Amino acid sequence: MYICICNAIRETELRQAALKSGGDAESTYATMGKKPNCGQCLIKAARIIAQERDLASCENLAV
Repeated sequence: MYICICNAIRETELRQAALKSGGDAESTYATMGKKPNCGQCLIKAARIIAQERDLASCENLAV
């Protein structure tokens, strides 16, 4: 599913980038070489980024 239509960013791409970036949605977009245009995706992107980082930290605790 596309999260950002302006930049054609898919959820899977955003989740991968979330683990490479430590910042907010705009910082995560920057790691992909993109920047928000209209901004309508930022709230949803921020939720997905937080979710992915939480999942990763839970997996690290289980190891």
